[in-house]
Amino acid sequence: MDFDAIIVGAGPYGISGATYLKNRGLGVAVFGEPLSFWREHMPAGMFMRSNWAASHISDPHKKFTLDHFKADTGKQFAFPIPLERFVEYGLWFQEKAVPEVQRRQVTAVQKNGSGFNVTLDDGQSAKARRVIVATGIAPFPYFPPQLEGLPKSHVTHSSDHKDLSVFRGKQVLVVGGGQSGLDAARILYAHGAQPEVVAKEPTLKWVGEHVWLHKLGFLSWMLYSQFDVGPAGISRLVGFPNQFRKLPRMLQDPISKRAIRAAGTGWQRPQLANVTFTMGSRVTFAEISGDKVHLKLTNGAERFVDHVIVATGYRVESSRYKFFGPEIQQSLKTKKGYPVLARGLESSVPGLHFVGKPAAWSYGPLLNFISGAHFAGPELLRVF
Repeated sequence: MDFDAIIVGAGPYGISGATYLKNRGLGVAVFGEPLSFWREHMPAGMFMRSNWAASHISDPHKKFTLDHFKADTGKQFAFPIPLERFVEYGLWFQEKAVPEVQRRQVTAVQKNGSGFNVTLDDGQSAKARRVIVATGIAPFPYFPPQLEGLPKSHVTHSSDHKDLSVFRGKQVLVVGGGQSGLDAARILYAHGAQPEVVAKEPTLKWVGEHVWLHKLGFLSWMLYSQFDVGPAGISRLVGFPNQFRKLPRMLQDPISKRAIRAAGTGWQRPQLANVTFTMGSRVTFAEISGDKVHLKLTNGAERFVDHVIVATGYRVESSRYKFFGPEIQQSLKTKKGYPVLARGLESSVPGLHFVGKPAAWSYGPLLNFISGAHFAGPELLRVF
């Protein structure tokens, strides 16, 4: 074999996982454009939802934290972390810790005896005993059925935008009351657009407004993990994925839902004061009418707007991995679109692993966030 492991994807999980495998002395190849989703599919003006400690990209010796980045580069910033600073940090991490990342795309992953053959976009190939899929959420943008299939000239997903200033002076309806929807509304308003947020939740939920709960010493330690996922109590529970996954599914699902429910960071409240919100409502109908989008809502109201931005998140669907052929797709056991994973984040296809959001059904909501890489790296090592 050419490598012990090939990592597909060079985002936070991909480069973090590589540091753990390299530290074990394993031969690793990482293919992908570093931080490409963060650079190309998130809007300028966005801030990270996670707190400072939960925004470090994990490495086994804690040598490449945000604090090390600031000290090394002289960059000055604090919480909330601006998107552009996090991207700079991620690229710095990659250059320092995984400089051998190859900026080539994987086009095919096929079983090859006891290992895998990986084909690249330049026609070359490589072999490895194991393949780790770390492509993030890019393949999985979710559109409600009423908005699916409409032309992108009028209806887009939040991940389609890196510059929202193009909507200056436009009426834009944002579907979704979570962080990405609120971020989009805030940035749109700052650029002189006229945003309206439509969300199914009856009221907006906010996170990060009870700072005092994190300053109670041992009690805070009992209630919250360092990973900043979920409210008091739940945060501590989901911070131990190997224990969380042992819970009955009838408990896992509602706990996971509560841990990652739609919510925005509380510091945004003042900047959203002049944005229109229509809560407790959904889009029931949408069509292109002339140069406008005509929508009907469950509250009986209608809207004619210039553009719709769908900020309803992502839903994992393993069949969307274009680099898997029929053999792997047919052998890959899934549940609700997620690959079913065992020890070492290994799927039903021996030697094929998944990290990040695709691992969340098996290991819990922590894997939806960057801080989950602190678990994923050591967990991968359990099978090497």
